[in-house]
Amino acid sequence: MPPIAHLIQQRAAAALAALVIDAVFGDPPNYLHPVGVMGRWLRWGERLAPAAPGARLAWGAVWLAGGWVMFGGVAALAPRHWLAQGALASLLLAYRGLDRAVAAVETALATGDLVEARRLLGWHLVSRQTNDLSTAEVAGAAIESLAENLSDSVIAPVSALLIGGLPAMLIYRFTNTADAMWGYRTERFEYLGKVAARSDDLFNWLPARLTALLIALAAQIVNRRGRQALIGAIRDARRTASPNAGWPMAAMAGALDTVLTKREHYTLGTGTRMADAALIREARRIGRMVMFLVTGFLLGLSVMRLVKQRSTL
Repeated sequence: MPPIAHLIQQRAAAALAALVIDAVFGDPPNYLHPVGVMGRWLRWGERLAPAAPGARLAWGAVWLAGGWVMFGGVAALAPRHWLAQGALASLLLAYRGLDRAVAAVETALATGDLVEARRLLGWHLVSRQTNDLSTAEVAGAAIESLAENLSDSVIAPVSALLIGGLPAMLIYRFTNTADAMWGYRTERFEYLGKVAARSDDLFNWLPARLTALLIALAAQIVNRRGRQALIGAIRDARRTASPNAGWPMAAMAGALDTVLTKREHYTLGTGTRMADAALIREARRIGRMVMFLVTGFLLGLSVMRLVKQRSTL
């Protein structure tokens, strides 16, 4: 077997193990979570950053690169066995936690508790103000978060693992965390987080579009709206400020025959169904189907590796 093919199949086995471990155990406690360590590194960098815009821009780039070297280097020292790699990689995935957070909002809306649904949405899923959101806006925001995070928390890190191994996965996750913490156009972060934001855009370019395609395939299986999901993604993805987030969100809007709106920012989709608890449930079904498709792909690669190994015996 060519070395590169063997390497990819070994990484696929690790990614498959990571998905299974995440599905069974979910996220570790915050004090043990790698993202928590990344957050502390970034907060330290922010405290030490200079005040002048040009110096702040350079500092943000250097601090980001330092994190790449540090976290990527630590990952390179990890055991090479696929199961050990999968156990470590599972710490960088978040599908179970994502689905549970979205399900909590769904349950609150289903029981008519809009205040609790707003609280859960703001606590777990979005950074926007949620205190005055309507039922449809809360449901829509939960669906948007599910779609976007399918890319950021599953497809992108798994893709990074397949392409560059565990170091690339750590580098991606660190960059994504830096963008989440620093990637704001405010006086405080405009220059400090600019390189992190642009790097995150670059790293997510392909995964976001791949996620939109997977949502379309999943929708075709779940509710026969794969074509509408794909059309919606192509038509509406560029309506968001982010070059990437609009792709999975617009695909999900098309898949659900609904409109997803963030006030004064964007409107995705042209559907007729109003976002509510039932629509969140359907979005979660599509999300689970996406996970099934990804798991099946990784399983296929892993089985091919085992078959080829046995054929050489």
